Amino acid sequence: MTLDIIEVPTSKTAQHLLVLLHGWGASARDVAGLANYLALEHTQLLFPNGPFPHPMAPGGRMWYSFPASYDFQSPHNFEQQRDLQQSRQLLMDWLQSLPEVTGIPLERTILGGFSQGGAMTLDVGPRLPLAGMMVLSGYAHSPIAPVVSPRPILMIHGRQDPVVPLARAGEAKAQLQAQNLAVDYQEFDMGHEISLPALQIVGRFCQDQR
Repeated sequence: MTLDIIEVPTSKTAQHLLVLLHGWGASARDVAGLANYLALEHTQLLFPNGPFPHPMAPGGRMWYSFPASYDFQSPHNFEQQRDLQQSRQLLMDWLQSLPEVTGIPLERTILGGFSQGGAMTLDVGPRLPLAGMMVLSGYAHSPIAPVVSPRPILMIHGRQDPVVPLARAGEAKAQLQAQNLAVDYQEFDMGHEISLPALQIVGRFCQDQR
């Protein structure tokens, strides 16, 4: 099992790397569409597809499955799920291989994700010496691991999010702050989405990590 990757063409002068993970039922193509809005110079952008096909969305992918009728309110032990364990290992191995492939060290790499992709960012990101992390409309599906190195973290969530409750973002923020991490947490009047004002914040965050 391997990860399919979409790469946005960039110049050979790329000195930074941005990796964005899609949400449950979406695909790499969905988040790759954000590249033109970010307009990041000297930055290579990579968008991996989740390894598993979504059971209900044709062409959609997922990083792991949810229990039937899961609503983010009832506790669930995601750690026991084989699909999460596989996605975690695949993503870890791939990210650790990137410096040799791209010539860009992890210390100049930002990892981010939307929704379930944000959850995977909170799962895998702390285990790697990254330049920064972004969690967009995301949540923590398990206790966040101790970070191996300090890094800034951007969290954005919609006040009217009907999918991932705002409280789940607050829980993840509290876990990160308990590790004395710098968390830039921002709420917007939006649903489960990335609005244009939120996208502008994302772009500035990426620019600031240079």
